[in-house]
Amino acid sequence: MSSTASDSASAATPIVLIHGMWMTPRSWHHWIDHYADRGYRAIAPGWPGIEDPEQVRRDPSPLKGLGTKTVVDHYETIIRGLDRPPIIIGHSFGGLFTQLLLDRGLGAAGVAIGTAAPKGVILLPPSTLRAAVPALKNPFNRNGLCPLTEKQFRWRFTNTLSQEESDAVYREHYIPGTNRAFFEAAFANTSPNSPAKVDYRIAARPPLLLLVVEKDHMSPPAVNKKLLKLQSRAPSQTESKVYAGRTHFMAGMDGWEDVADDALNWAVEQVRAETPEPVGQSA
Repeated sequence: MSSTASDSASAATPIVLIHGMWMTPRSWHHWIDHYADRGYRAIAPGWPGIEDPEQVRRDPSPLKGLGTKTVVDHYETIIRGLDRPPIIIGHSFGGLFTQLLLDRGLGAAGVAIGTAAPKGVILLPPSTLRAAVPALKNPFNRNGLCPLTEKQFRWRFTNTLSQEESDAVYREHYIPGTNRAFFEAAFANTSPNSPAKVDYRIAARPPLLLLVVEKDHMSPPAVNKKLLKLQSRAPSQTESKVYAGRTHFMAGMDGWEDVADDALNWAVEQVRAETPEPVGQSA
């Protein structure tokens, strides 16, 4: 394929960015601008009822009872409304939603950053279990909210920063979490019809890249190593990349541009590989 035709086809591919738990679309604002500078249109729709952090903090009721299937259905509707399959990039629980969307055959390629684990990843490490404690501590509050203190936020997102530096991130981005999604993920392996279930052998699954960080407490390398093995059962391209010395919030901390470029460059190569060569074009 000629580079002109390939670049044109790739640049026209939209990008859908999916935020994670305790976050809002604001966490992607700098990515949207960065991708626009590269000639790509990226959008970052919030989970149902979630847009601005201040608004959600004032009224977090949309989060109550918000489960995995509702969120994934929400993004499926958005993706099907686009003029062509997008590159889907998700962080944390957004990474899980990315995999579930790919499982439905949606998207041209997907990138999961510090992802929550789908069904099939068992024996989670202690740090991952600890991260979910605020949501899971009360089994009678599955439809409730999961708030984090500044100290809890730092341990989960920004553990290489000082408390003062982390508090600034907390004030800009943090919103309460939703318990139901945590319960669904935590008990996925005991539920035959879990909304976090992925078919790891599905032939139609688009290419998938897992971005992993060394110091991630919620999605440590051990979780992603198991997930890579499971996802590699699919015939489509499946790869991972590990970053040393970074934390769960690597998409928003110093050096985020490298992460954004790595995600896009890999996904674009997959889109190019799948784009049919126009009639009359030579290699």
